[in-house]
Amino acid sequence: MITLEHDRLTFRFPDVHPRAQCSIGFLRTLRIPDDDRTYPLPPGLGHFPLCHLDDFSDRLPTESVRRGGVVTPMYQAEALWVFFRSSGYPFAVKVAAGKICAVSGNPWSEGLADHPQNYLVVPDQPWLDGYCVSEGVIRQFVAMPLGDGYTAEEQLTGVAEHGGMQLAAYPMKAELYDELHPRMVQSRMMVRESPRAAFMGLAPGGRMNQKVYYDRHGVHAWNQEHGSRCFVTLANSTQWMAITGRQPPTRPPTARRYTEAGLPWFDYYDADREAIEGSAQLAGLASVAETGQDKGESPLPENESIKAPFVVGLKPGSGPERSGPRPVREPESVADHPSP
Repeated sequence: MITLEHDRLTFRFPDVHPRAQCSIGFLRTLRIPDDDRTYPLPPGLGHFPLCHLDDFSDRLPTESVRRGGVVTPMYQAEALWVFFRSSGYPFAVKVAAGKICAVSGNPWSEGLADHPQNYLVVPDQPWLDGYCVSEGVIRQFVAMPLGDGYTAEEQLTGVAEHGGMQLAAYPMKAELYDELHPRMVQSRMMVRESPRAAFMGLAPGGRMNQKVYYDRHGVHAWNQEHGSRCFVTLANSTQWMAITGRQPPTRPPTARRYTEAGLPWFDYYDADREAIEGSAQLAGLASVAETGQDKGESPLPENESIKAPFVVGLKPGSGPERSGPRPVREPESVADHPSP
């Protein structure tokens, strides 16, 4: 079961184990410069608000209503990162944008795969800021309108069809958890137009230092018979106001202004965990700035390079994570996420 609690999606599997629970949320953040440099981790600037899509079904296209899930607002060219929190019970979590896996670069398919790995392991992985393009490097998630050719979905499939984000969570098998539990260390995350117009998708932005960790348990450790999935619709500011009647959060500061204020960037250090190599498909994508240059457009305002002089090192367990629960409706059928 999935519930929406304090702008977080909480996945619970009491039929598997009483401790099988994890939460996923979305943090507003600085959009790092989309240039030839690789940057440290930008800070979290507060949660994106999440609303039950069903509360506004009369204002949304039929296809969006069929998907269920939640809706959140993003400005064009705004960035986000996804955070994961667990009490210590391990989960395999799939993250896709426009039904393109952000880890493997392959189209969304049911279940888990390990060649290449198409999921993250929580709590090993505290967050994901973008598409995994090489070992230790991601390209930041940046919101762009569907249909303009910027998103990973459009570059890899040639079609602007899905947009948004797709999540799926699978708990570890109970018998394996009970065997490992004495050795498991609990982990907490670090601080760090019209509604019927095209919604937003996620495009690859600037380069950032971030590892996506190799699954040390193996794909057979996860209970794939018990999984839940959720579609996250990304609405632009005009759509959000038309759908919900609410103002979206204010735009975050630029990376340059944030840095000039003397505020910190971050570096997450865990030498004991092995990173996956990254996806050749995702590494071949054009970034927002590159696509804009090819199109003769300037999609990223204030994209000048910066130097981050104040970088705070983070280690596992070194700091904390940054109304009544209601179930979040999953897609109506498995056909909503067809295998490639």
